Amino acid sequence: MRAVVQRVSSAAVSVHGTVMGRIGTGLLVFLGIEKSDNGDDLGWLAGKIPGIRCFEDSGGKMNRSVRDIGGEIMVISQFTLYGSLRKGTRPSFNRAADPVVAEEMYERFIQQCGEALGKPLQRGVFGAMMTIDAENHGPVTLVVDTRNREF
Repeated sequence: MRAVVQRVSSAAVSVHGTVMGRIGTGLLVFLGIEKSDNGDDLGWLAGKIPGIRCFEDSGGKMNRSVRDIGGEIMVISQFTLYGSLRKGTRPSFNRAADPVVAEEMYERFIQQCGEALGKPLQRGVFGAMMTIDAENHGPVTLVVDTRNREF
């Protein structure tokens, strides 16, 4: 699994002009699921994201997590995180999980990450064309990958 995590002041996701989710201060997470991902990857990532210390403490140091500040998380499914440009300029998505499997893992991720955060997450609509409005704070953007946990 691969996640691009952005620290935001606010974010909203819309489908066909209808807002489906909205958060204030927190994390906007774009989540990609690979064919070989399993429950171990899901559990590790769902536990890791709410604990990422990317919010400033009183000294201006990144020492606080979204959980520490009482913030929110929004998760958007994004199979394009597994796009490969190795053979040219048109992306190949061969590594991305089958949509049926990916949707089930996306749902489980939202549930487990919400449990780790201690409150429900906001979310996009799996497989839909979405419009994402985000006000990045910092900016702070991190990439977390279950296949390269030292990244």
